[in-house]
Amino acid sequence: MSARQMLKVFVTRSIPQEGMKLLQKAAMCDVSVWDSDEPLPRAELLKKVEGAHGLLCLLSDRIDAEVLDAAGPNLKVISTMSVGFDHLAIDEIKKRGIRVGYTPDVLTDATAELTVALLLATARRLPEGIQEVKSGGWSSWKPLWLCGYGLSGSTVGVIGLGRIGLAIAQRLKPFGVKRRLYSGRQPKPQAGELGGEYVPLDTLLCESDFVVVSCSLNPDTQELCNKAFFSKMKNTAVFINTSRGAVVNQEDLLDALTSGQIAAAGLDVTTPEPLPTDHPLLRLNNCVVLPHIGSATFSTRGVMAELSAQNLLSGLTEDAMPSELKL
Repeated sequence: MSARQMLKVFVTRSIPQEGMKLLQKAAMCDVSVWDSDEPLPRAELLKKVEGAHGLLCLLSDRIDAEVLDAAGPNLKVISTMSVGFDHLAIDEIKKRGIRVGYTPDVLTDATAELTVALLLATARRLPEGIQEVKSGGWSSWKPLWLCGYGLSGSTVGVIGLGRIGLAIAQRLKPFGVKRRLYSGRQPKPQAGELGGEYVPLDTLLCESDFVVVSCSLNPDTQELCNKAFFSKMKNTAVFINTSRGAVVNQEDLLDALTSGQIAAAGLDVTTPEPLPTDHPLLRLNNCVVLPHIGSATFSTRGVMAELSAQNLLSGLTEDAMPSELKL
């Protein structure tokens, strides 16, 4: 097959070798890569995507009508190395008949583990403790110094009991959680095995000691966590978000944390990302912010890259994708 006949593929970032090897072995593909760990500038994206038949992108790449226009009519498939797809202009993509691949399931365990780690770090004030050790603030044992909140005997509420939400609830079971509440569009049969109680959102907020957000971002959940939301929580409650930053109104969260409306918050996702270093949330001792590392294990990222490449190649050959987003 000549270079002129080959299918042009553009990869918007340097991805793990598990994925790159698959693309490089595909004789039908002429693959170009933005060979950096950093996002490519918008102008470069518009230039590099021109004439592409396939596009492999990341969550941080905004693929809108402008990008689709720049790519032109050859574009047959977009494969995103993410479970989320709010960075994709789905309506435009559907209108143009472009197929979309994504990577659900494979990051469930890693994200659930990170959520539990963030919950524990926030509730037990681990970052504060580490800082006290480093700065010389650790003098002697004090009865109430750096006291936090424990999981044993507590009530945990999970908003969005999908794959990741279920995995979070499973991992919390050995900690002696007394009640596991969840809310969402409908009850989940699988929740019964975990002793999960399906309750209205207001009930979950009023009764939970820990509120964990694990829902998808859509018009119904955009800024779901706002002033009214936080006002219903206990003032000893800990709020955790590992879903999407835009699910939270950050100004309202800031007010809830500074006023004592809630005890603490742990975030792996923010708006924007990265969060500016002078953002007021970063100045609070009762707010732990991580740089969106929910799926950041070597094995998970490798599997994500491999699945992204498989989705892309299957889309180019018009075969069934291992994981296709149904538009």
